[in-house]
Amino acid sequence: MKIFIGIVSILGVGAFAPLNPGISNSSLLKASPDEDHDSIVEISRRSAIDGLSTVAAITFFAGLAPAASNAADAPAPDGEPQFVELANGVKVKDFRSGSGDTVNADSQVQIQASGRLLNLNGVIFYNTRNNHPDLLGAIPLTINLGKGEALPGLESGLIGMRKGGIRRILVPADLAYSGFPNLEPKPTNSNDQRALDSVVKNPRRDATILFDVSVERFR
Repeated sequence: MKIFIGIVSILGVGAFAPLNPGISNSSLLKASPDEDHDSIVEISRRSAIDGLSTVAAITFFAGLAPAASNAADAPAPDGEPQFVELANGVKVKDFRSGSGDTVNADSQVQIQASGRLLNLNGVIFYNTRNNHPDLLGAIPLTINLGKGEALPGLESGLIGMRKGGIRRILVPADLAYSGFPNLEPKPTNSNDQRALDSVVKNPRRDATILFDVSVERFR
């Protein structure tokens, strides 16, 4: 079964190209309800963690990210960054390094982020793009690191990032909502919360979470 991504980009350029002809059992995944419906993504669980190109990772911040898979241990394609495993089991992959100083363990950081459920073929349950009450642009998520505000796995994955950096963070269940159900990032609507609950509250499901993150600013 072939995997296709059809994207109407922010530049108005369309694309329809195979990503990985060898993968079977694809799922048609939609972005969150407020997402641009001109973006159509057909993927499988295997397709995106290591198959995502740098350009595709960056397009996430235009709301067009491919979905995720459970293939973090597979070799990355030629020219792609590898995942790096931290001491606590969190895995990170940088697509853009950013510039300037680095986020440390007690920084206040503002991020744009998307969260996906690997067990549901990468369904998005959180996206800061949906947080725009004044219609003037997405409001970033502000986290005071080390204060118990956000998932510990996400916090550890943010350390070392720079302004403008883009990173993929794979958070094990025990450092995500299975162990810390009330911490940020929190779904912004009931549908997304139900999707998250359907994984986290079912012990038979893998509650690993994948975040794509861009640092806007920090201090």
